[in-house]
Amino acid sequence: MDRFTLPFLGHRRGWMLLTQLLLLVSMSVMGFIKPDLNLWTVAYLSAAVAFFSASQDIVLDAYRRELLPDVELGLGNAIHVQAYRLSGLVPGALGFILADHFAWHIVFIIIAAFMFVGIIMTLVIDEAIADPTPPKTMRDAVIDPFRDFIGRAGLAPALLVLAFLFLYKLGDNMATALQSPFFIDVGFTLTQIGAIAKTAGLIAAIVGGIVGGLIMVKVSINRALWLFGVVQIVSILGFALLSDIGPNPWMLGIVVAFEYLGVGLGSAALIAFMARTTNPAFAATQLALFTALASVPRVFANAVTGVIVEQVGWTNFFLLCTVLAAPGMLLLFKVAPWNEPES
Repeated sequence: MDRFTLPFLGHRRGWMLLTQLLLLVSMSVMGFIKPDLNLWTVAYLSAAVAFFSASQDIVLDAYRRELLPDVELGLGNAIHVQAYRLSGLVPGALGFILADHFAWHIVFIIIAAFMFVGIIMTLVIDEAIADPTPPKTMRDAVIDPFRDFIGRAGLAPALLVLAFLFLYKLGDNMATALQSPFFIDVGFTLTQIGAIAKTAGLIAAIVGGIVGGLIMVKVSINRALWLFGVVQIVSILGFALLSDIGPNPWMLGIVVAFEYLGVGLGSAALIAFMARTTNPAFAATQLALFTALASVPRVFANAVTGVIVEQVGWTNFFLLCTVLAAPGMLLLFKVAPWNEPES
């Protein structure tokens, strides 16, 4: 996507339109497949949807990096994160409601039709950079982004940034990986989890992201990483407290709201930091690297948290998550010092 410009709509918008059309088609087709008869076909289509979706994310990230000056990265990325969360209500809530009234293939078509929102926007917006200068060869497109990233600060600082991207939300990701099973073990009913935890979490995450973006306009991305990182760590301790208190609905709402406030704040700051760290000339490749690395802790958390909980119990598990959040905060001394001046 950095290297090639498609013969329509420009350097970024052409890739946006292509990935959106492919998502529209692949999601629509999935509704006509019967999983009990064509399970592998469903698997292939699911992989295709994931691939096209990730590709769309990459080109949208690159476009946003080219569009926003550094001073607007915090607020702009915070708005993007919250819009992404709100859009999840379409398949997550609307899809299930529709499924009570229509056949599944109709539901899939309706949900896929929401891609037209993005397609229309792609057609009416302008390119962020009128005359881009993409890499001239595939070798340049693959090697130059890494050479640029390492060359700007040196190998050791570049490795510290990569380590920071991996560690900053490690404890937070582990604490939330088995959230629903934890609530059930504590003694909450499924109705309480759905009505209290999910609602409080969604509202707090949206508020946290928007407030975080506004704060970053005033205090800088570096200081936001410090402040929001502390909120993330404290919010993990709320789960340990809930584990000891038991199934108190008020405490459930408070703990979940504070945790997702921290998630919203931390995510907004981390995404803004990643965007600022990229060179707009290689935005797609570098942001793909950074976002992939930042998502590894979620995969790691999903793989190991259940085993850890079985060995140490819920309270000790959340205390461990708090400890694992500390290394990412310590790396801030090197990658985002509190008093470092920002342009």
